[in-house]
Amino acid sequence: MEIWINPACSKCRGALTLLDAEGAGYTVRRYLEDVPSQDEIREVLGRLGLEPWDITRTQEAAAKELGLKDWPREESARDRWIAALAEHPKLIQRPIITADDGTAVVGRTEEAVREAMSRSLE
Repeated sequence: MEIWINPACSKCRGALTLLDAEGAGYTVRRYLEDVPSQDEIREVLGRLGLEPWDITRTQEAAAKELGLKDWPREESARDRWIAALAEHPKLIQRPIITADDGTAVVGRTEEAVREAMSRSLE
């Protein structure tokens, strides 16, 4: 399991606390420092079963500067969204947990974190 975190985020810290309490094996990716490539974002979106606009933090300053609220949410605009996420990683919803079974979840709730753990049990 890998978890993409921003250490300043309370949801990320909560997810890490739960993973540690349950003795889960995972690696941490500080995605603001180790920025995911466009291909990595595409892969994670596939694992999540979501579109890039589904994992975009539209209230961030960068989102407002880019005018993301007005961007089309359709297939033809998908690459534009992914490029924005790669260029401005702060826009990526967090934490994202990739499970060992090839799926992923946005771990903003205890239930989502537990779901990722259950998908990663050997």
